[in-house]
Amino acid sequence: MEVVNALGRRKSAIARIFVSEGSGKITINKRDLAEYFPSSSLQYVVKQPLNKLGVAEKYDIKVNLCGGGFTGQSQALRLAIARALVKINAEDKAALRAEGFMTRDPRAVERKKPGRPKARRRFQFSKR
Repeated sequence: MEVVNALGRRKSAIARIFVSEGSGKITINKRDLAEYFPSSSLQYVVKQPLNKLGVAEKYDIKVNLCGGGFTGQSQALRLAIARALVKINAEDKAALRAEGFMTRDPRAVERKKPGRPKARRRFQFSKR
């Protein structure tokens, strides 16, 4: 099997991944998964598509992650992994879509409007 690459985005986080046959090692920005995401819940989010298909120990994944916070990064990585698994085996798409791993979450920060302190916040009203 050759190297398969995929891209995942969430908020302002971008995950570029390269999947190859291996022993299940996930390397993010030249660091181990457990070192990059110390939280077990974020590690779980990243591994969800792999665990759903039962191929967690089958592929080595090399990741280039940038932008955003840790939650956005973990969800961007989950989308990238799901997309790569579909490139490898197209029959897995239905199972991953049913779990919601194939859908790009479109929610992002709303822009700040002029004359306001934030996007929707107004300055405090003073009657006198």
